[in-house]
Amino acid sequence: MKLNYKSFSTVAALMIAGANANAGMIMDWYAGGTAGFGSMVTFTENNKNHHTSDHSAQSYGAVFGVDLPVVRFEAEYDYLTSDRIDMQTLMGNAYVKLPGLVVVNPYIGVGVGIMFDANADNYPVKLDAAIAYQGMLGATLNIPALPFKVDVEGRVLYTPDIYSKNDIEIDGMQYDARIKLRYVF
Repeated sequence: MKLNYKSFSTVAALMIAGANANAGMIMDWYAGGTAGFGSMVTFTENNKNHHTSDHSAQSYGAVFGVDLPVVRFEAEYDYLTSDRIDMQTLMGNAYVKLPGLVVVNPYIGVGVGIMFDANADNYPVKLDAAIAYQGMLGATLNIPALPFKVDVEGRVLYTPDIYSKNDIEIDGMQYDARIKLRYVF
C-alpha cells in the first residue's frame, strides 16, 4: 500500500512540474528594451531622387509583447534621432518565426503605428498623428536556462509626411541595425 502511495505522489509531482515547464511553450509574455543605429533618409514625395541622408541615426525604445509558438505580437515605443530629425513612434508589430535551430530562430515582421512629436532642422513640428510603417528581418538568440532572449535585426521604417518645409511634404525612411533584449515573465 505504501508503494502505491509513493508511486502516486511521484507521478503527481512530475505532472505538476511538467505542466509548469510546458506553460511557457504555449505563450510567453515579455518586456524589453531596444537600441539601434543606422541612417535616416528624407525625400520629397514628388521627387524621390532628391533626398538627404544622415548616417548617424540612432534609436532607443521599449517593447511589451506576447510570444506564441509560430507568431509574436508586441507594442513598441521608439525615440529616433539623427542630425536633422528627432521623432517618436508608437507601433504595433507582428512577427512570423521561421524554422531554425534550438538556440537561433530567424523571423520576419511588419509593423504599423503612428509617428508623433517630430522636430526637423531645429524647427519644431507638432503632428497630431502621422502613420508609420516598418519591416523587420532578424534572428532570436535563446539563452538556455535564463529568462532572456536577444533579438538581432535589420529594420526599415517609412514615415510619410514627417514635416512640411516651404509647402513641400517631406517623407522619411530610417534604416536600422538593432538589438533587443527581452525579459520573459
